[in-house]
Amino acid sequence: MSQGDERGYGGNDPGGRTEDAYSTLGGTRQTRTRLPGGDDGDGYGRKPVRNTRSLIMVVGVVVLLIAAIAFANQGGGGGTSGGGDEKKSDAAGAGPTAATGTKPVTGKNGTIASGFAHDEQGAQSAAANYAVALGSAEMFVKTKRDGILQATHDPAVVATLQTDMAKAYSPGFLTNVGLNEDGSTPSGLTFVSRTIPVGTKVTAQGPDTASVEVWCTGLVGMAGEGSTKPVTATWFTITEKLKWVGDDWKIESSSQAEGPTPVNGDNRASTADDIAGAVEGYGGFTYAR
Repeated sequence: MSQGDERGYGGNDPGGRTEDAYSTLGGTRQTRTRLPGGDDGDGYGRKPVRNTRSLIMVVGVVVLLIAAIAFANQGGGGGTSGGGDEKKSDAAGAGPTAATGTKPVTGKNGTIASGFAHDEQGAQSAAANYAVALGSAEMFVKTKRDGILQATHDPAVVATLQTDMAKAYSPGFLTNVGLNEDGSTPSGLTFVSRTIPVGTKVTAQGPDTASVEVWCTGLVGMAGEGSTKPVTATWFTITEKLKWVGDDWKIESSSQAEGPTPVNGDNRASTADDIAGAVEGYGGFTYAR
């Protein structure tokens, strides 16, 4: 759903960015993925509404909420590492088809990757994996959402963020996107909310801080017979301000902007059953540089 609730917490820059800012995505700063079952383990994988748009800028943590709002309205540089036992990156294979850069993490906080390297590549991996978690369908269920926020954010901001998110994911908002008031999915339908990072870029880096942009595409909608809100694709860029807390990277604040958005292709749209089957049958990834 909303691919973008995480944008805007703590006064982040709400402004969009030009496509030039992403010109390096075709170079060495590409995000790589590792398939489930590999050496690195498997991974898993929006903007709340207020009376005005101010809440969108205040909350800044639900990767897919901007898209959800539109969906609901449908008619029918290198980092510095410390010494000691600090986690460092391990070089991956350099074959022409092999993923390069930092190996993904081995730890898990629930279903969310944890234990990222204390360097630039680790920050990019953390930002990509957190974007996936924050853009998931679980964000629409309060108990699951609270756990995701705890796993991805600086403990200093979690309590306030949980309160803001509870207001954003109000019963009215949930029913407007086709869910039940408690965030559960109506019988016979499949709710789809999934974020897929396309690339990452570090825009600022300090010994214990990093600002990372994650260019994403996302799926949001309701699949099933009789659905009036079909699954659609969106494009957006999330900026996460990360802080090294408790021996791992955590989100301190975030914001979101639309695009860059490519031209739509000529692919024939699949049936609701095909989409529901794909979402239920295809697992997610752990993302790494």
